[in-house]
Amino acid sequence: MPSNDVRILIQAAVPTAVVGAVAVAIGGAVEGGEGAIGAVVGAVVVILFMGAGLYVLQWTAKSLPTLFQAMALMMYMAQIALMFIFIVLFRDTTLFHPKVFALSLLAGTLTWVAAQARAQMKARILYVEPESTTGEKKETTGRSS
Repeated sequence: MPSNDVRILIQAAVPTAVVGAVAVAIGGAVEGGEGAIGAVVGAVVVILFMGAGLYVLQWTAKSLPTLFQAMALMMYMAQIALMFIFIVLFRDTTLFHPKVFALSLLAGTLTWVAAQARAQMKARILYVEPESTTGEKKETTGRSS
């Protein structure tokens, strides 16, 4: 993974982990151990899904740039759908508190998207390949001066 991609991943994952830690503290204070476990599971699911999605999008941008925009839209829709499925599957669980899990998932997702958008805007990624400066000169046709 190139350094820009790693930087964007870190700039999105760290704030999400911080929000997850706050969610664990709040969930633990409000709902006890089950709340803390629900918040941990929610934060981990967000970081794994969104991190994997970012990795796939970076791979797509490099190998299939013509499909990047469509792939990005499809990836975000799939991530939101998978998180919704997780909420539905675990709504009646006794392993952790499902409402804390859902709120942690929501807060983590919003944090990830905002942090990733900020990181992308601040990144200085070239969208045009600069000409080579290795000393190769192009031959010009036309009049010489």
